[in-house]
This record gives sequence, C-alpha cells and structure tokens, in this order.
Amino acid sequence: MKTRVRKATMTNKERVEALLRREKPDRVPFWAVGTSFAVIRSGGSINDRYTKLEMAYKAEKKTCQDFDWVFIPILFRNRGARGEFGGETKLPTNKYSQGVFVTKYAAETAEEVMALKVPDVKALYPPEVIDFYKRVCQEEDNNKPFKLMITGPSFNTVAGIAGYDKMCQWMIQMPEVVYRLMSLATDYHIKLAQFCKDTFGVEQMLSLGASAAASNQLISPKHFEQFALPYMKELHEKLLAMGFKHLCHHPCGEHNLNLPYWQQVPMGDPGIVWFGNEVNLATGANYFPNDIIAGNLDTTIIQSGTPEEVYQAARKVIEQGKSLPNGFILIPACELPPYAPVENIKAITRALNDFGWYD
Repeated sequence: MKTRVRKATMTNKERVEALLRREKPDRVPFWAVGTSFAVIRSGGSINDRYTKLEMAYKAEKKTCQDFDWVFIPILFRNRGARGEFGGETKLPTNKYSQGVFVTKYAAETAEEVMALKVPDVKALYPPEVIDFYKRVCQEEDNNKPFKLMITGPSFNTVAGIAGYDKMCQWMIQMPEVVYRLMSLATDYHIKLAQFCKDTFGVEQMLSLGASAAASNQLISPKHFEQFALPYMKELHEKLLAMGFKHLCHHPCGEHNLNLPYWQQVPMGDPGIVWFGNEVNLATGANYFPNDIIAGNLDTTIIQSGTPEEVYQAARKVIEQGKSLPNGFILIPACELPPYAPVENIKAITRALNDFGWYD
C-alpha cells in the first residue's frame, strides 16, 4: 500500500531519534496513537485492547508496519487510575464507547477523599504482565523509537477518581479537597514512574500525559494555574530527576488560554508537546521553542470525511508542521478513531509521501 515519491533514507525509529537529537529527518514521521484501530482492524474488539495484552501489542505492531507509522507500545492497566484508587469501572459495552468508564467513583464525598491513600503500584501489575512488558522492551523494531511508554496525567486522574462535576464544584466550594486529590494523583504517578524505572530502566523510555480535564472547556485559566500547574510542574520535575529524558504531554482540547502556564512545565531535552486541533501548531511552537511539536490532524475528518478531504487536511497540517523550526511529528488531534475507514488512513500515508519530505 506504500506509494513513495522519494526513496526513504531513514526508518521511522531513526526519524524520531533524529528529532530527539534536534536534527532534521528525511520525512515527517506519523505516530497514529491507534491501538484500538489496530485491534479492530485485526478482527478484535475494543475490549481486547484492555484484556488481551499480547494480541493488542501484535496488532498494533503489524498495523504500524503496514501503514508506515511510528510504534510506541504503552504500559497500561485495564481499569485506569480510577480503578486503582478503588472506584468501580467497566469495559466498553458497544462499538461507540472506546475506553473504560466509571460505574462508581472512588470518592464521592469530601470525607472519602480525605480517607484515600495512594495505591500500592507493585500490587497492580501481576508477574505475567511484568514479564510480558520486559519482552516488549527487548524486541527490536524499525518503527519503535522508544521501548515503552508510561502515562502520568494527574489532572485527568483526579477527574477519574471523583468525577468531573465534583472536581469542578469542589474547586470553587472546597479547594482543599481538590488539593488533596491532586497530591494523591501526583504521588501515584511518581510512584508508578519509580516502579517502571526500577523494573524496566529509563533508557529509551517515554512518559506520556494527557490533560483533557484541565482544558478551558471545563475549567478557567485561573483554576488551571491554581490547581493543575503546581502539580504538573512537580510531576515533570521529578520524572526528569529520575532520569526520564523525554516527556510527552497532550494538552487535549481547548488550551489556548492555558499556554502561558503550560510553558512553565518542563518537558525534557527535548520534550514532545502534542496539541489538539484547537491549538494552532505555530502558536504552540512559539510557547515551546525547545521542544518537538506534534499534532494535530482533526479526528472528526479522519472518521467522517472522504479520503480526499482527509488527504487535503493532512497536507495542510504536514506543510505547517514542516515549517516549524522545532521539529514535527504528525499525530491525530486525539487518539485515532477505532472505526476510521481504512481508505482514510491510507490517505494520510499518501499525503505524507507526497508532502512530508524535507529538502
């Protein structure tokens, strides 16, 4: 399916590694963040993404090879941090729900929040899961620039522990409760990172965070500065102190008014800042001149557009991204839609091969 207009001189792994050295690759790399798409394409279900680790890994690895994508395997739990804190969660029940959802929050009152404790990270990963990910780390792949990726979005974790409505209500009425939640979530992700360091090392490891719950569609910039920023800075500073060299964060959704605060969060040497389509790439690049910029192909077009519309949208993003001095990785504005038409995905690869080459 690959239709190259020029002969590649780098693998996808080498392209990302060049960007991490602050060098220009031969072509823009594409990281689809498409585990669910890959599992569906391989004949599985959304549930299989969370319950069949090896199947999901092999499906994504093959899909990345077939479509010429960057491949970064993700270390995750099937319940998410919401379940780790004692909430009750449920796997998707139909094709229209992509992720784990909460049936009962871990803390529904201020008293329950104050009684919460940071979970024992080691107890969350059975030996067979650890053995599997150790094998993943050892596998070589020309599309895999990082051995493994861990996740650490403190603000999203807070929303998952107590619920979005409670989080927003408590920020105004009982801010000390949200501070407690933020402290718990941050400590949890620091312990998770330390566990991963002790188990897998930090060499060629990537930490990814996403912050949809901190977007201006939900909270004000003032509340972002008050509740999200101090803990985000603490988490990133401690990850870097542990030896994680490159941090990736996805300010998911509308974050334009938060950008002056995001600018204060260290991302690494360099980090990767992945924007949604609400933030113009050039605007983001101005705030993060020392980091790689990633994004921001509209997932609605990928899901619902025609192949030609996807091709033209990808062309626009690729051409803008190539013009940035920071370095650029093409990524959808959020995770790749699981049921995106295959012809639309081929259109993205076609646009990369038509417009993604550097002179």
